[in-house]
Amino acid sequence: MALKDLVLMKPPVPTLRGRTVLITGAASGIGKATAIAAARDGARLVLTDLRADDLDAVAADICRSGGTVVLHRAGDVSDYDWVVAFAREVDDQVGTMDVVMNVAGISAWGTVENLEHRHWRSMVDVNLMGPIHIIECFVPQMVRRGEGGHLVNVSSAAGLLALPWHAAYSASKFGIRGVSEVLRMDLRRHNIGVSVVCPGGVATPLVGTVDIVGVDRNDPRVRKQMDNFHKIAVSPEKAAAAIITGVEKNRFIVYTSFDTRFGYWWKRKFALPYEVVMRIANNRFSKVAARARA
Repeated sequence: MALKDLVLMKPPVPTLRGRTVLITGAASGIGKATAIAAARDGARLVLTDLRADDLDAVAADICRSGGTVVLHRAGDVSDYDWVVAFAREVDDQVGTMDVVMNVAGISAWGTVENLEHRHWRSMVDVNLMGPIHIIECFVPQMVRRGEGGHLVNVSSAAGLLALPWHAAYSASKFGIRGVSEVLRMDLRRHNIGVSVVCPGGVATPLVGTVDIVGVDRNDPRVRKQMDNFHKIAVSPEKAAAAIITGVEKNRFIVYTSFDTRFGYWWKRKFALPYEVVMRIANNRFSKVAARARA
């Protein structure tokens, strides 16, 4: 391999036009916005989500707008047997994907004394094993075809930074970031790019329904903190644009907002000040929770 090939890699998918793109979690939030944006750019879409009615509505809207959805199926990516059957159907009816996007995810926050086993298990099952199931069942075909492609995994700011109360969530999001970093190296020889998306605040339905274990999220003091989050959250459309640009430019870490980019840079360059800031944030969260429980 030439030295320049070790340093530079041309984007395997410089445009989505005419490419076949699988998107999980496509019924709402970032997944839905990415599906709409990809369709607008000329992609042929294969979509899946747990919520059948919402997925049907998204697929119908895209088709009415002139986009192309070649197949959509409702299912649970954490169910390996379902993913295997879904992949077999896609292989038979559509063929090999050019781009695979793992967007589906769930969230729960809480301190270790409040989190139950089911919270840890659900985070890992959906946010880590779900993408692994999709990777297992769709990426080998891209390798065997030998024409390159791109894999997108959605991690989080909580996959880069030690955010308060995010232990269970971070277990899954740090995990998928690690998977992505290794696959970035493993798949390079096959001309398959890998991007790991690390959103900060994004105004999606997930934010409004996140389970904060041990805390009444309807308490006015908790609501105030959630409102502060919404003030800095970007739209799903902005996140989707960052994802598509990340694919087309073959970027590894894809940021959807400046705060996460700056926070990760700060963590790497100034380890002790970063730890102090995280301790302050943790203390602040704990005080709010204590007042909400009082």
